Amino acid sequence: MAVERKFITEGVRKARVEKYLSKELKRAGYGGMDIARTPLGTQVTIFAEKPGIVIGKGGKLVHQLTLDLAQKYGVESPQIEVQQVTNPSFNAQIMAERLANALERGWYFRKAGSSIMRRVMDSGALGCEVVIAGKLTGARARTQKFTEGYIKHCGEPSNTIVEKGYAVAIKKLGVIGVQVKLVPAGAKLPDHFSVIEPEKKKRPLPGPTVTVIEDTNPDEPALPDEELAEEL
Repeated sequence: MAVERKFITEGVRKARVEKYLSKELKRAGYGGMDIARTPLGTQVTIFAEKPGIVIGKGGKLVHQLTLDLAQKYGVESPQIEVQQVTNPSFNAQIMAERLANALERGWYFRKAGSSIMRRVMDSGALGCEVVIAGKLTGARARTQKFTEGYIKHCGEPSNTIVEKGYAVAIKKLGVIGVQVKLVPAGAKLPDHFSVIEPEKKKRPLPGPTVTVIEDTNPDEPALPDEELAEEL
């Protein structure tokens, strides 16, 4: 029972840290984080579109983040590493945050969802799905989905090749939830295969040709070697 409690505690802590970083690093283009235990403590890798904002002037912000993770959330000896997201269009969390910001600025939900999906697909993604749920046009909540390309919803590929991002847009009518799923370019799809042609066996080179000359007159006695040499 203690093992189950440990796993639940770690999962709750990770969810709280994810929510905290998403709120604090919204301006930096927060793109997710990864937590791994090391012999020296806990390695926290933050993916952001603008790493300079995460670090802050003179490392002030990253130092404050380290203190908060250790004191408020109980992360043991946190060591923060910031990595820049090279292509934001392939980061589902960044795309979800941009979609939520567009909805908060007053964009129509159909235009905002289709534009985000089009940007992801134009970047070379294999598939994209955008789900917007909440009070979109009136007092009654509804769900709108935009899908294009290849998206896996179940099985192991849904956790390995599908990138997922979630954000919230706060409007006057209520809260709108945004979810973005995408399959980046170069992902190995489970149903993709290629046929390799077998190698052709090399034929052995022909050996020397031996010609056998039959004796035309078998009754005539054979000449000795000396006499045969004189005749030649």
